[in-house]
Amino acid sequence: MTSLEGRVALVTGAARGIGTEIARRYARAGARVGVLDLTEDLTRDTVAAIEKAGGQALGLGADVSDAAQVEEAVARIVQEFGGLDIAVNNAGVTRDNLLFRMTGDDWDTVMNVHLRGTFLVTQAAQRIMVERRYGRIINISSTSALGNRGQANYSAAKAGIQGFTRTTAIELGPFGITVNAIGPGYVDTEMTRATAERMGVAAEERLAEIAATLPVRRTGEPADIANAALFLAAEESGFVTGQVLYVDGGRSVR
Repeated sequence: MTSLEGRVALVTGAARGIGTEIARRYARAGARVGVLDLTEDLTRDTVAAIEKAGGQALGLGADVSDAAQVEEAVARIVQEFGGLDIAVNNAGVTRDNLLFRMTGDDWDTVMNVHLRGTFLVTQAAQRIMVERRYGRIINISSTSALGNRGQANYSAAKAGIQGFTRTTAIELGPFGITVNAIGPGYVDTEMTRATAERMGVAAEERLAEIAATLPVRRTGEPADIANAALFLAAEESGFVTGQVLYVDGGRSVR
């Protein structure tokens, strides 16, 4: 198993779903993990699960689109754990609608959490990493970056994350910092189940419908994304940067 022994990681949007699984996977690999979500209360279950398994975790509350809150959260993890080696920008929301129905608030909310949040967390984290001449930044994009009906805001934000990833990889590479993105396909989480229900489709029916279109004939699990995040966080992955790794059961190659 890949070891993250001695490393400190920060995972945003880590109260549930993909974020929780990444945080727990990092802790099992030996990292001390900052579990960040909108409020610290939301992180308690993830922190408790990590600690019960013998790991170390710190619950953090912050709105990733608020610069002051992000800076405070990063300062706290550095104070508590002595540094920061890995940052995963996973926090996200959806406000799906067809373009002619989409409101300005729908657009701004998604852009602020995904794009502004990724920018602010990366900017704060890289200051610590540049000093240490080491870092791993992993941004969660999506296959929706390739286009998806009813997600003009989400698709644009996720495509923007890919451009941000490539550019920051160029800028930060000389300091021993890699920057990569993961593009999940359809993953079975509370968020995707809630989306199916809003569409008036039973979650299990929607999952089966999606699975039938994929080469691997199944939808993703949070563990599938966490496995990729572990690979990109490893010291041994230092020659991989500026890449978008689609973990999508083959959707992106159809």
